[in-house]
Amino acid sequence: MLIPAGARLVSAQPALTLGSVSLVSALYDRFRLLARELGKFGVVGVLAFVVTDAGTNLLHFRAGQGPLAANVIATVVAMAVSYAGNRYWTFRDRQRSGVRREGILFFLLNAVGLVIQLSCLWLTTYLLGLHGTLTYNVALVTGIALATLFRYWSYKTWVWRAQPPAAAAAPAAARPRETALL
Repeated sequence: MLIPAGARLVSAQPALTLGSVSLVSALYDRFRLLARELGKFGVVGVLAFVVTDAGTNLLHFRAGQGPLAANVIATVVAMAVSYAGNRYWTFRDRQRSGVRREGILFFLLNAVGLVIQLSCLWLTTYLLGLHGTLTYNVALVTGIALATLFRYWSYKTWVWRAQPPAAAAAPAAARPRETALL
């Protein structure tokens, strides 16, 4: 078969395009940032989880603290780990509104997350009357998982919001970095 000179070859499969950007590329770009952010949030979360879980178990089963008091103490310590990791690593490229505002919102929203955790522990320990190590830890992990879903959503929504389109396009070096703690 002869192909005339200057003729364009056309693929039998139509290219998935959205204007001049391929649909696959557009989806990849959109979810690449989300995946990276979720990965970082997960790493910080694992560190905070280890602090919460180990601290709660040590305080409750070794130091004799009550089941809820042990979780409150360990979670408050884990909040400091989580705040530093999320502010300075996970959400560092997001809009800044000042350490004071972010800190207050962060700790208020973490208090809601703590209530979610304590609800799971209270239901298991006091309502169901289950006092074993396994049931306590299942309730603890369930509470942490539910609270983590709430925390991720609330951090993105209220504490570290997405950059406005104009600010997101500005190079990182052009944006001032906040260094003061208060």
